[in-house]
Amino acid sequence: LSMKLSWLVIWAGTLLLNPVTADCNITSQTVTCEESGKNLTNIPNKLLQNVTKLSLKNNKIMLNDTDKEILQSFINLTELYLNGNVITVLSNNTFCNLTKLVILDISNNCISTVHKAAFAGLNQLSVLNLSCNVITQLDSDTFTPLKSLTVLNLQYNLLKSFHVKSFKLIEIILAGNPWTCSCKLLDLQIQLTASTVTMANENNTICTFSNTTEKFSIKMAGTQPADCTIEQASLQNTVTSDTTLKSSALLTALTPNNITGNNGTHADLPLLGKSWTFLAGVLGFVLSTTLLIFSAIKCPTWYRYLISYSHRRLEENDSEMFEQEFSADMSSSPTVSSTSNEEPIVIFEKIHAFVPGEDGFIEDKYIDSDVTEER
Repeated sequence: LSMKLSWLVIWAGTLLLNPVTADCNITSQTVTCEESGKNLTNIPNKLLQNVTKLSLKNNKIMLNDTDKEILQSFINLTELYLNGNVITVLSNNTFCNLTKLVILDISNNCISTVHKAAFAGLNQLSVLNLSCNVITQLDSDTFTPLKSLTVLNLQYNLLKSFHVKSFKLIEIILAGNPWTCSCKLLDLQIQLTASTVTMANENNTICTFSNTTEKFSIKMAGTQPADCTIEQASLQNTVTSDTTLKSSALLTALTPNNITGNNGTHADLPLLGKSWTFLAGVLGFVLSTTLLIFSAIKCPTWYRYLISYSHRRLEENDSEMFEQEFSADMSSSPTVSSTSNEEPIVIFEKIHAFVPGEDGFIEDKYIDSDVTEER
């Protein structure tokens, strides 16, 4: 009785510490949570952190940022089933913390884009199911982080070509895609032939040539490496010839014969494009703006210089007028003795005391020497 009581206490303590939902089952080795078909729009955040198998089938989960954060906490997860949801994009590092994940099923969604590092961190992943989506293109490095991948399911997508590097798969499923028999499919054909991988549903894994509706096996399509080498070489030659033609046309337009004809006459020049007109307009605007700024800076200086210079040359009429004014001043001054020679000089100095100078006389180099001598 005491033994049963102790087990009951332990079980009750476990429930209190780890509240288990009704849809989670705990065994000695696994913790399985079943959350399928509940119209969930997000991954529940009240699940056990030590869950090892999580089924979220047939819901409305989009795998947004909130769902990614919740997934990061399930570090013990080994199996994850997200098939039958509404996921459209697999972003980089979506499952980066799930280092123990072995099985990942994302089939029957609306996935159209798979980023290059979408499966980064899944070092133990063995089975990856991406079937029944709308994937049109996959990067060749998408599956490179999956070192333990053995089964890859890509059937019923919209893939026409698949550039893949060396893989160590046991099984690959590619049926139901609109494969095109071309050189873009050559890498995949070489890998399928050289490796020991088994292609499931091989009879329905077919491709078609662009100029015919006849269907061929994806492994046996008549695309040979030599043909692809010739096609690649011809493509390079086409690009090179186009570049050469453009260069020769440019050189021809710049030759002297096009500027001046063979007979010495002026030939028609190629019309300048709108880019030259735009360039000329920009240069004119810059030059005019610079000139305006320069004038705004220098004009005040020139103006002050011109205003400060008020000197002008005396004319003959000016000298006669000066003599008349001087004689009038002398006549209006008080009568003095004619015997005194110093008084006229004193009166002259008083009249013209406003003129600056050490000796009181005006020195002007523009006054002719003849006028001075006459005085």
